[in-house]
Amino acid sequence: MLAAALLWTLVACSGGAVARPPGAPSGSPAPARQAQDRSEPRHRAIAAIREGSGWFVAIPRMRYVPMWDRPDPDPADYVFDARSPNGGRAPMLVADARVRDGVTWLELYLPIRPNGVTGWVREQDVRLRPRHERIEVDLSRRILVRYVDGVPTDRFRVGVGAPAYPTGTGTFYVWVKVAYDPPHPAYGVYALGLSGFSPVLSDWPGEGRMAIHGTPNAADRGRAVSHGCVRVWNPDMERLVDVPLGTPVIIRP
Repeated sequence: MLAAALLWTLVACSGGAVARPPGAPSGSPAPARQAQDRSEPRHRAIAAIREGSGWFVAIPRMRYVPMWDRPDPDPADYVFDARSPNGGRAPMLVADARVRDGVTWLELYLPIRPNGVTGWVREQDVRLRPRHERIEVDLSRRILVRYVDGVPTDRFRVGVGAPAYPTGTGTFYVWVKVAYDPPHPAYGVYALGLSGFSPVLSDWPGEGRMAIHGTPNAADRGRAVSHGCVRVWNPDMERLVDVPLGTPVIIRP
């Protein structure tokens, strides 16, 4: 179980992995790898990504992942530090896929500023995994809905960002998970740190990373009261603790 203090390095309400990290120079090529696995399931996964008919995450095979600004056979534009705060390699949500000159490229949402920034990797440098769940947050209605295989399984009234500290909108994903025992007075029983950041806070601990986290205050439900995070009443938040890393989180105005 992660210590409560760890949240200060994760969520705003917090930092991200760093592109072009020290000790991993820009343009570093990846070690030579075996030919890509052309099994039928992989072909189906790539087809689903290109058609927009399924969600997938990419799990890096190495800590420093070569990345390109666009699919290109030239040396990588930079390397990305894929290590998450808990020491693993966090899954990154796949945005698109292309095949060029026999090489499959994947466009990934990166858990760094600005929100929505992407980078391209070669399929051979990651492991593809499906995600059968998604979370949708409607800020105007202040409602969170969890879907499993397209079926809504949980629906909660939630607290959202106050007018001065709005919750960011767009497509994000669960980047890190933090449990609290005993419950944290501000973050409740659990926090799902997201890949995105507050649109207005950058000097907050963790540089303003957004999160879906618990709250002991039932009165937060249905109100615009947070610094940009989505507050979920603790009894409801307990139903989200099994949400997998990499789960898409779509936040709408």
